[in-house]
Amino acid sequence: MKLHIQVPVAQHYQAVLQAFNRDLFKALSPPFPQLKILRFDGSHPGDRVEVALVAGPFSRRWTSLITERQESENAVWFVDEGQELPAPLTFWRHQHLVTHHGTHSIIHEKIEYRTGSKLLDLLLYPVLYAQFALRAPVYKRVFGKVQ
Repeated sequence: MKLHIQVPVAQHYQAVLQAFNRDLFKALSPPFPQLKILRFDGSHPGDRVEVALVAGPFSRRWTSLITERQESENAVWFVDEGQELPAPLTFWRHQHLVTHHGTHSIIHEKIEYRTGSKLLDLLLYPVLYAQFALRAPVYKRVFGKVQ
């Protein structure tokens, strides 16, 4: 299943990519489940991000590996791929893409995920969409709103 959210922001696309650090990652965390950052190396190939998803007494580990980081004339991006995923996820690929658009940039959250069940993939879609849509106000606060 694929999901794509776009958020226009006021800053230059390269400055946006440079700001993807531990503090921004923490600010982008969903309100539920609570995210406990166990490891955050950065956003370059070979870097690892490990979190615990905490819901009451339950905790599930999520580990991602940064597999690529690229820059072109009008876009920059990095990709994290799930290595250890919480059930029911069996596959996770998340491209953090920032494109240049004249006086502003657009942050793209491009996610591909699978659970092994098409029905469960469909049921998870609105939940994941809502969690990533909640990032838009954070991005706009950090990088400025497009006028």
